[in-house]
Amino acid sequence: MPRPQKDRLVGHPPLFTDFKPVGIRRKALETIILSLDEYEAIRLTDHLNLEHSQAAEKMEISRPTFTRLIEQARFKIAQFLIEGRHLTIEGGNIHFRGNIYKCGNCGNIFKSEIDKIIGKCPKCGSENITDLASEFGHGNCCRERGENSTNE
Repeated sequence: MPRPQKDRLVGHPPLFTDFKPVGIRRKALETIILSLDEYEAIRLTDHLNLEHSQAAEKMEISRPTFTRLIEQARFKIAQFLIEGRHLTIEGGNIHFRGNIYKCGNCGNIFKSEIDKIIGKCPKCGSENITDLASEFGHGNCCRERGENSTNE
């Protein structure tokens, strides 16, 4: 029986989670699921230009595990681009370090630490905001993890 997968740390939830080729209905496409930890691997190496060892440290996983993760993520993205599939980002054994909120009134997008609960938009004062971490089923678990962690 394989070992249970260790929770991985993700900087913050993605702003966009659903991608498809233009002009083709989603129902007609095969879906590829990119897990949140695979998304984070792409963000850290290909967007922020971190070395594998630096990225693995940020995610609190080993460098060989990170290398396997980034290879899986790149293969899925290549399938999406070359074969024209539907790509969605969801799932995985993760905890967020930070959070992103979207205001439903003014459209403002702003970041916050995971341990802070924001009730109003800092730009317009509206309470009509979406907590992206909670959209992924996270928030309280990530806050509790941060309070109990000695690594941060």
